[in-house]
Amino acid sequence: MTRLPSRSRRTSRTTAAALGTLTLSTLLIATAAGCAIGPTNPVHAGPPASGIQQPGTEARFVRLYFAGPTGIRAVSRPTDRPLSPQQALDLLLEGPTPAERQRGLISQVTPMASQLTATTADGAVDVLVPQKVSTGDLDVTAVSQIACTAAHANVPGNKPPTQIDIRIHENHIRSQTPWTVRCGPNGDVTPVTG
Repeated sequence: MTRLPSRSRRTSRTTAAALGTLTLSTLLIATAAGCAIGPTNPVHAGPPASGIQQPGTEARFVRLYFAGPTGIRAVSRPTDRPLSPQQALDLLLEGPTPAERQRGLISQVTPMASQLTATTADGAVDVLVPQKVSTGDLDVTAVSQIACTAAHANVPGNKPPTQIDIRIHENHIRSQTPWTVRCGPNGDVTPVTG
């Protein structure tokens, strides 16, 4: 024998069904009415999108490191080809662009260091510092800028940038024992020992 629901249960179910129907009806009316958004004519949105890569082409960028308000910051600049460490350092020595300066980026590499030279050998980069610049003139930020920019350039050997030895030679003399650093994942340098 089945019991019929009590009158209060039937009233609750009926009320819930009525509310559900009312909500659905309101939603359908609002959707059909367009939520009071009137029709508009086409609006000029500016030039077509640019910077989109053509199918079959490869985007190339060089990563440069500058000093910012919160430490070393990497910037990516588009290039038409992979750049050697020397070419990347030449761009670094030109300093930040006006847009990068507006973001608070500066260079701690002294103008006297404008004759840095970089060569690659054995999967490492040798950076020769000009004779008129002692390494005491280069603070840790400047060394980080130089080392990380060189490590993220096109260095033969297929090593990740954090594993590339950057050998700094003082006074433009390659035979002198260099001091070796590596670029860390946050753009800071660490000495390589041993």
